[in-house]
Amino acid sequence: MLKKRDLHECHALYNLMTDPAVFPFVRYPCQSYEEYLFITKQLIVEEEQGTCISRTILDEMGQPIGTIDLYQIAHQTGFLATWIGAPYFGKGYNARAKEAFLAELFLEHPIETVYLKIRKQNIRSRKAVEKLPYVKLGNNIYEQVYQSINQPQHCFDLYYVERESFLESSEGMQHEMAT
Repeated sequence: MLKKRDLHECHALYNLMTDPAVFPFVRYPCQSYEEYLFITKQLIVEEEQGTCISRTILDEMGQPIGTIDLYQIAHQTGFLATWIGAPYFGKGYNARAKEAFLAELFLEHPIETVYLKIRKQNIRSRKAVEKLPYVKLGNNIYEQVYQSINQPQHCFDLYYVERESFLESSEGMQHEMAT
C-alpha cells in the first residue's frame, strides 16, 4: 500500500493532483509536470538527509493514487501531509495509508508526535481524520504549535497523534480483528 517515492510514478500522481477537488489541498500545488518532478526529486533528497519521510500510496493493483509525507522533522516530531486522487475518495485508502505510515514512523523511526494541520474549510479531511481513534484535536494542547501554523490568520485546525496512543489503538484494532 505504501512505497518509497520514485520518479516513475510522477506522471500518474501529477494527473491526480491537478484535479480541482484535490489541488487546493496539496502541500506542493505544482503548476507543471516538470515542477512536480523537481519537487519529488527534492523530497527524495530530503529523505536521504533525514528531514522528511515521503511515500507513495498505492491501490490494490499497485497503481499510485496519492502521497503521504512527514515533513519539518525536528525534536522527534513532524507534520503529516496526505493527498489522494479524487477517484479514490471514500474508499478507505486515507485511513489505511495513515495507519500504515504511522506504524512505520513510530516503529522504525524515532518519532514521538505527528502533527496534522488541516484547513478549517477542508471538511472532507477534517471528517476523515476525526474518524481515526488515535487522532486528537490539539488546538489547545499544543497551543504554541497551533499559533505558529496560523500566522497571520487562523485558517488551520491542529490535530496530533502520539506514539503511545497510536500503538495502544493499533493493539486494540489487531485484537478486534483476531477475535
